[in-house]
Amino acid sequence: MKATYQDTVIAEAPTDDLVKIEGNWYFPPSSVADDLLSTSPTPYTCAWKGACQYWNVTVNGVEKKDLAWSYPEIHPSAVDRAGLDFSGYIAFDRSVTFSE
Repeated sequence: MKATYQDTVIAEAPTDDLVKIEGNWYFPPSSVADDLLSTSPTPYTCAWKGACQYWNVTVNGVEKKDLAWSYPEIHPSAVDRAGLDFSGYIAFDRSVTFSE
């Protein structure tokens, strides 16, 4: 599966390595072009996942704020709910195109 923004692949991994939660694809950290991401100060905490880390994505010199997010340390019950430990996996805004 590829995650593409503005014609640039920002993440790519086999679909079997991804997890889909609440309609969002979460990519393993190693599959994300981390040179395109920078941390965002936007705060958010999900009641069942835990504290969220938002990421800004820069493509062709243009930064898109909060285009991605992850949960570095998820609540233990989130593992049960999702079926696996997705700590650090990164999801993307719906403006990102996903293709197999």
